[in-house]
Amino acid sequence: MSYAVIKTGGKQYRVQQGDVLRVELLDAEEGATVSFDQVLLHGLGESITVGAPLVDGVTVSATIRKHGRADKIRIIKFRRRKHYKRQQGHRQHFTEIEITGINA
Repeated sequence: MSYAVIKTGGKQYRVQQGDVLRVELLDAEEGATVSFDQVLLHGLGESITVGAPLVDGVTVSATIRKHGRADKIRIIKFRRRKHYKRQQGHRQHFTEIEITGINA
């Protein structure tokens, strides 16, 4: 089984064909095909190719399934006995993709 480590949105993901994962928001429509060319590592069986920093000639293609927002997280700053309390919420945007192929 072929796998790869890609970099998108400042994070790294280990992917193989058929994986569904949530990445940082991508600027493309739902149902569109995107290609990730920042491949840091490619493995096929026992052979592993490590890039310095990227592997040449390897791309990962994916299909965008949906866009959305993650669950709300609560940010709370509190100092006891000082009449100080600050609350804030945040919902991070994401894109859910399905890996359709690793082209080596």
